[in-house]
Amino acid sequence: MNFLRAATTKSRTRASAFTLIELLVVIAIIAILMGLLFPAAQSALNSAKKTTAKNQAVQIATAITAYETEYGCLPSNSSGNVGSALVAILTAKDAINNSRAISFLDIRAWASGKGGTNTSGAFCDPFSSSNVYSVALDTNYVNQITVPTNAASSNNTATITKHIGVWSTPKVGNTNVLINSWD
Repeated sequence: MNFLRAATTKSRTRASAFTLIELLVVIAIIAILMGLLFPAAQSALNSAKKTTAKNQAVQIATAITAYETEYGCLPSNSSGNVGSALVAILTAKDAINNSRAISFLDIRAWASGKGGTNTSGAFCDPFSSSNVYSVALDTNYVNQITVPTNAASSNNTATITKHIGVWSTPKVGNTNVLINSWD
């Protein structure tokens, strides 16, 4: 009887152990699942970055509108983008153009997926520290600005009835997309 019990115990121990083949099959299944999951995760990250960029474009337009409400004119911006000069005005670091030292916009240093100011002081979108937001201001006060209609070409523009337009054209995957404040 003890012999039978020992044989049964020994076979149970053997059955509960993994073989090398079983382990390799489990690793292969996990690798396949990760391969399927990666594109979905990348798509979700790009979608989050697009949402962040859209929100920032609207925040910049709102900050410029608040500046105009406070000072009665649009901020001076000859560069056509949200460069260091415009950032300084909107963040109360330019005492000449923002004499009341009002911070209209809160900006942090650039971080991937979050956006912010790059090392030159320009406000960049969440995709790259070299994608500076562009801005069109209605300095003639005719309530019309010229803005891009898509990201494929800078020649595709339209005149819209807005006072302020902010946009960025980051590369998402293999294509450029237009993210703007006016839609």
